[in-house]
Amino acid sequence: MSQYLLINRIQVQGANAIAGFTWGFPAITHFLGFVHNLSRKLVRHESFTDIQLTGCAVIAHQHQVHTYAFNQFVQNRTPAFQYKEQSKYKVGSPPVIEEGKMNMTVSLLIDYEGNIGHQQEQLKDWLDNHCPLQHLAGGTILNIEDITFFTIDNEQNKGNLRSLIRKLLPGFILLNRPSYLESHFQQLQAKKPEAELFDAWLDFIALKQKARPGYQLINRHLIKQTELQPRNEQYQELLSLLQIHLEHPYSQDDIPDDLKKYFASIADNKTNKQLLQQWQDYCAPTEKTDAVWEYVKKPEQGFLVPIMVGYKAISPVYKNHEVANTRDNETDVCFVEAVHSIGEWQGVHRIRDDETLKQSMWQYHYENYWYLCKQNIENANGKDEISLESPDDDFS
Repeated sequence: MSQYLLINRIQVQGANAIAGFTWGFPAITHFLGFVHNLSRKLVRHESFTDIQLTGCAVIAHQHQVHTYAFNQFVQNRTPAFQYKEQSKYKVGSPPVIEEGKMNMTVSLLIDYEGNIGHQQEQLKDWLDNHCPLQHLAGGTILNIEDITFFTIDNEQNKGNLRSLIRKLLPGFILLNRPSYLESHFQQLQAKKPEAELFDAWLDFIALKQKARPGYQLINRHLIKQTELQPRNEQYQELLSLLQIHLEHPYSQDDIPDDLKKYFASIADNKTNKQLLQQWQDYCAPTEKTDAVWEYVKKPEQGFLVPIMVGYKAISPVYKNHEVANTRDNETDVCFVEAVHSIGEWQGVHRIRDDETLKQSMWQYHYENYWYLCKQNIENANGKDEISLESPDDDFS
């Protein structure tokens, strides 16, 4: 049995849209930080000391990044009186600062432990008062549609799960897919031993194009032969081989041998001169060969996006008094850099049972100087998909 607290459709203004190397949506650390801060305030309440907020799932309903032109962030004119060195700026000409901000509407499905009992209305009122006082991803909370509690069990409370999913529609839940990155990195290294993990990551996030030599006459020739000789299976197979070949990025090594044998058997005469010339250019292109530019598909299917999932320590942990200008005077300090992974936005209608819902919960995880946000997604072998690199590896 699982217990969930749904803070439904939180409207946020001015949230941070930049996270590490990525932009367009806040880092998952912002949402877990919001839940963690809420949990710390909750345990100080005398009526809710036994309630613990353990993790959360992030569901996006709407977002609008403050950009213009070619995805340039809107600039902010900050008055000089906000700075210590006021004499540095002339009166009437405040500095222009580019800020990565966005508006968004998200829902947080929070997993909690403890028995609320008959205090649901009291806790709901407390959340209604305290949630808007916090910042979410650095933005201001303008409105919360409603706050609801759900108890879900695969056997007894299937109706509750359906009710929960209906409240979240339309929406997309954020899932972590580091196994995609790991698998593609291994395939990349098999072809290019010098390839790095960053190269594999870029294959998921970069819009890449690759040139393919012109093939219009080749394709037209095979289609014409299949129409003239519909009973000849040879042309059907050759056309099918060409179509399968065109679905993948161009490579001279991947040209089917059957196509090579067929075009080698065609008579070299005036009628076939242009066709054979294009085939020769296709097999051995030069700088003068006409090309068609095609987008390279991502290594895996799905609405895949780059995400920031935490931090890796790049220094020892220092005592607070050893570092100047810290946020407070008590907490120890450690310098870190961002850790990135691959995420997938998946429609919430694909959540079919409580186990799938549990796997979508983000939680804090610490291991060997890695400060990460993880999900309990397991593969078919029952092992955690998320593999942590050793501290010596540059994962970020």
